[in-house]
Amino acid sequence: MKYISTRGQTEPVSFSQAVAHGLAPDGGLFLPEWLPDLSDCLAEWEGLSYVDLSLAFFRHFADDFEDETLRACIERAYEGFDHEKVAPLRKLEDTVFALELYYGPTLAFKDFAMQLLGEFYAEQIRRTGESITVLGATSGDTGAAAVHALNRREGVRVFILYPDGRVSPLQERQMTCAGGENVHALAIDGSFDDAQRALKALFQDDGFRDKHRLSAVNSINICRILAQCVYYFYAYFQLPEDRRKNVEFVVPTGNFGNVLAGWMARRMGLPAASFKVATNHNDILFRFFRTGEYQVGEVKPSHAPSMDIQIASNFERFLYYSTGEDPARVRAIMKQIRDEGRYEMEEFDPGCFRASRTTNEEIEQVMMSVYARFHYTVDPHTACGFMDIIRNPQFNIVDMNLKPEDLATKEGLEKLTSPPPDAVTSIVIATAHPAKFPEIVKRTIGRDVTAPALDALGEKEPRKETLPAEEAAIREFIDRH
Repeated sequence: MKYISTRGQTEPVSFSQAVAHGLAPDGGLFLPEWLPDLSDCLAEWEGLSYVDLSLAFFRHFADDFEDETLRACIERAYEGFDHEKVAPLRKLEDTVFALELYYGPTLAFKDFAMQLLGEFYAEQIRRTGESITVLGATSGDTGAAAVHALNRREGVRVFILYPDGRVSPLQERQMTCAGGENVHALAIDGSFDDAQRALKALFQDDGFRDKHRLSAVNSINICRILAQCVYYFYAYFQLPEDRRKNVEFVVPTGNFGNVLAGWMARRMGLPAASFKVATNHNDILFRFFRTGEYQVGEVKPSHAPSMDIQIASNFERFLYYSTGEDPARVRAIMKQIRDEGRYEMEEFDPGCFRASRTTNEEIEQVMMSVYARFHYTVDPHTACGFMDIIRNPQFNIVDMNLKPEDLATKEGLEKLTSPPPDAVTSIVIATAHPAKFPEIVKRTIGRDVTAPALDALGEKEPRKETLPAEEAAIREFIDRH
């Protein structure tokens, strides 16, 4: 399997090379040369552990890894997760489930890809004997996951850019209290989009990129997307068989990476009917999937800071597939977005995508409603995924042809209390542990939610640097360190 750039001006590379580069030299994003049809694998994959399923999946994509090495990387990546299933599916109602992705070391879904990426980096260094410089921009959880995965790793220097004052206090402490001398947390005076813009500029400087052997740790790295594909298959296999006919994954998203992974899994054979893109009030993706217009706006701080994004990196991968895999068209569209801040898709058809938007006030209301209805506590990002479920609940009285005598039989009662087979089954992606946002959880449901890994951060001394959101200042800092 080779990997190509969405912009078509980079020679195809191996999986290891795509992971090492992160961003393609032509400024595009790497994708597999083709997506395999995995539908024939579903029966064989049913019932596999998370590690075994990951191994079976990555055998199709990482063919420059020996099988034994690939298994060892995957086993090490997930051995520290705090749930035996790694990514358990929790039933809340007959048609409502939550895929809990917060049992990793930093209590957020980013751990699934980042822990594996850390192992792949270590293997790359072992093979080449050369150190690497990992550069990432984060709106919160990516930075924490990257720092944990790469902290004190030999041969790795880490520079994480994040918007100063626009991540939660615990997210910031997870980045700034790692303690490793190889980790640098850089608080940028600006938004996540400003940090990401500077990052991409540095990667497109061939001399700087080669001098420091830069690698991107954001979801622009194809390893991140492929690793996230796995838990969509795993979630599907955990569903009861009678709830597998009309499945919708509801995905809180800002940078479009998480939902893109699910959509790519569908293109490879995942039996998902639809995806709901759940945004906060930074709703560029909501507006796009409603109108076909991608219009960059101002980033406004929210209760769900990891979604405070207006320029969604992984939208470029979606464009590549949506334009019939035409790199010239992708280049033209990305230039238009860069120059004009907007793009309107002709004859727009959202396909299997739907979208929802949740304001700050609604996030608090949803958190309270989810707790009242399901006795379930969610963080503010996951709350965005429950917006339409709470607002438009599916009622269970579904068979209008019931007769009074049916109520005396078990079969009649099941018709009354069970949803029909074609009712939508919603799987909400629970992206972060609620303990990462203790203030809003306490304010909305009146409960203190804690986690030992977060409590321990209070004893550590934070270490960060504050820089302007300027490429020159970031470049100079990396050169010095």
